Amino acid sequence: MKKVFSLLAILALVFSIAACSSDEKASTSTNEEKKEDVTITFASWTLGTEKEQNLERLMIKAFEKEHPNIKVKIDESVSTTDWNGTLSAAASAGKMPDVFALPQVPLALSNDWLMDITKMTEKDKDFANIPEAVRQSATYKDKVYAVPYAQHFLGYLVNKDLFNAANLDYPEFGFTVEEFTKAVKEVSNVNKGIAGLNHANSIPDWYPAAENPDMGWYTLQDGQYSLDSKEFISGVNLAKELTTNSYAYESLTDEQKANFKGENPEEAWMNGGVALKWDGTWSTAHLVEKASFEWDFIGLPGGRTGVTNDFVGISKTSKHPEEAYLFSKWMSFGKDGLMKRMAISDKEGKPMNTLPVNADQEILDEYFAMSEVPGIKTAYDSLDKAIVEPVKTVPGYVDARWEAPTGVKAGEEANAKVALLMDNIIKGNLKIEDYAKQLDQLADQKSKEANEALSKK
Repeated sequence: MKKVFSLLAILALVFSIAACSSDEKASTSTNEEKKEDVTITFASWTLGTEKEQNLERLMIKAFEKEHPNIKVKIDESVSTTDWNGTLSAAASAGKMPDVFALPQVPLALSNDWLMDITKMTEKDKDFANIPEAVRQSATYKDKVYAVPYAQHFLGYLVNKDLFNAANLDYPEFGFTVEEFTKAVKEVSNVNKGIAGLNHANSIPDWYPAAENPDMGWYTLQDGQYSLDSKEFISGVNLAKELTTNSYAYESLTDEQKANFKGENPEEAWMNGGVALKWDGTWSTAHLVEKASFEWDFIGLPGGRTGVTNDFVGISKTSKHPEEAYLFSKWMSFGKDGLMKRMAISDKEGKPMNTLPVNADQEILDEYFAMSEVPGIKTAYDSLDKAIVEPVKTVPGYVDARWEAPTGVKAGEEANAKVALLMDNIIKGNLKIEDYAKQLDQLADQKSKEANEALSKK
């Protein structure tokens, strides 16, 4: 009998433990099921239409599948025709999207739209794998306010066939300013419908950094411009020379353009009439699919990689900041999200629409196994010498480069903005030497004003 009772006791204990274990699992399962359902809103100009189901929309669906309790609602009240205006209206109405694309980070900061996400990023290993220059571009007064959403390189694309047909060596990544100038001039043959460049207007932006390693984009370095420097003046004059001597398609006369196939610079390029095209790597997917000629991305003269990033912000008024950050990370720099993006791209036959923002080696190996553009890999390997285009991140840059009134008469404008003044100089109507000092002082003034305004926030 003692043995029977002992056996019964042991069996009771076993069933008791099993029941507790079962109850614990049931409790855990119930807690997971009860995880709060959350809806976050997202506004971006990259989403295309519901019918198109582009890569961004497919990534949203994949995120929702990965996180069943989080629903992402696309906010279509923010208009692509007036992004900042409709964002401002949403903010005034207390209806800001949880996550939204940022044309300029400083503008969003000055409007007090952005949440400080420093605490979420400082323990994030994926965020630490974003290149330093890019992380810093989203940081203001040691606080992170924006998420680097996508990454692109700026530079030149080359039509190799045009150079080969002319028995000329085509430029490759690392080419010098002198090689660039020589290539443009030698390959051009307007009478045969061949232009060396699509336009020369971007030369003043990259030229100073190509000639002087201590200069950045549009000469900007450590918050200071050097627009009265010999490097900037030489860059503007090179742009002027190539524009006024018919080496750039956009500056040709209508009679000259009649020699080309196409009605605009893009058509002329795609039809093989432009040797070097200024563009970003976002255009390479289209070329892989549509170009009928051999081409490559060759970047900037001087071998420095020009980087431009898209950013998103998380609304300061978001009721679900952790979910908003999780979604932003998935769509941008997170390793899981980037690996999923590449898998979807491959499966659905939709070209990748961003370079990896995360420098994790597994991500890079996967990406470059897919990439069909050798020059992009070379440019990525040169990120230690990168220069970042400041348009979306540097306070006052938009005014310094384009929008600030100069007090100078240019064309029909008695008080031309910087962009119009530069346009007239490049077209040969005015001389940069007469206005370089003034432009430099104006740029530094706008930089100072913008930074002072932000420091008061």
